[in-house]
Amino acid sequence: MEKIILIGDSGHAKVIEDCIRSQGDNVIAKLDDRYKEKFYEGVIIKGPITLLEDLLTDEVKIVIAIGSNTIRKSIVERLDISKEKYAVIIHSQAIVCSSVKVGHGSVIMPGVVVNAGAIIGSHAIFNSNSVVEHDCVVEDFTHISPGAILTGNVKVGQGSHVGAGSTIIPGVEVGSWTIVGAGSTVISNIESNVTAVGVPAKVIKREGL
Repeated sequence: MEKIILIGDSGHAKVIEDCIRSQGDNVIAKLDDRYKEKFYEGVIIKGPITLLEDLLTDEVKIVIAIGSNTIRKSIVERLDISKEKYAVIIHSQAIVCSSVKVGHGSVIMPGVVVNAGAIIGSHAIFNSNSVVEHDCVVEDFTHISPGAILTGNVKVGQGSHVGAGSTIIPGVEVGSWTIVGAGSTVISNIESNVTAVGVPAKVIKREGL
């Protein structure tokens, strides 16, 4: 049984806590900078992120329980600790093939299917009932929303967010820090740092424009 500290204490953290419990592990603390001092909620410690220094013993691991890809990345950089201290969380009702590689700090929620040969980066979120088919590559700090489908050999670049109910057809690449809007169907490659929506998905916004 692992002891886990969550960084972040919002709705997303509630879902991750449920995933952790499904594994038979325990959350011992929820740290969030909206808290100014240490306190207890039942047996769970709460307080600012600075408490981590005192709580992070050898037997404790961490999960960044924040939905924003940008904020997750900034917190990982701020903490600057070994990747080995980040837990991998896979809900007991997810299906993950034994050949799948999952990076440190990533979370796979209930109903998710990840098939053979897929490679998942660190600090990625796979939300409820999303599907990642064979040989996909999903890089660090990504978020695959509920019901999204990545068909075979899809690549999603660092920091990108694939919206709820969207579908990416086989062999397509989505660049880094790109948003694919909910319900979109992606049939061709999408560049980095853009927002694309629709059926088929088209770029409607570029960063800075």
